[in-house]
Amino acid sequence: MAASGAIVVFDTDYALCSGMVSFVPAHEQAPTLRFAGAWSEEGLAMAERHGFARADLDETFPVLHGDQVLARSDAGIAVLRHLRTPWRWLVVLGLLPRPLRDAVYGFVARRRYRWFGRRSDCTVVPAAQRHRFIGVRCAPRPT
Repeated sequence: MAASGAIVVFDTDYALCSGMVSFVPAHEQAPTLRFAGAWSEEGLAMAERHGFARADLDETFPVLHGDQVLARSDAGIAVLRHLRTPWRWLVVLGLLPRPLRDAVYGFVARRRYRWFGRRSDCTVVPAAQRHRFIGVRCAPRPT
């Protein structure tokens, strides 16, 4: 996947995902990733154009780049590739077999709200980074 122009579609209600999109811009090698709120009109439309239904977004955060789509643990590894060291070193997790990585990813995804909680507020985007965020606002979503 090319380094620039990738869009991370993330769950704005999930505390760990919202924390990730605060962490990643602060630790990226270069400001190349963009972020879309999964429950916004824009995020849902992007995900659907790439074959993801609303229900899929409860189980993964897609990374979209042109016609390429990465999901589950592959999406996480793709994001890690954009980080500075020492965080970038975590890409070695990509050496594990995908079925194992995805099983762990799915295990955490199914328990994410119980373990990490929901955000009761909106994801706060720093003014200097707003141009990198698409549709990041609180949006009603199914329960």
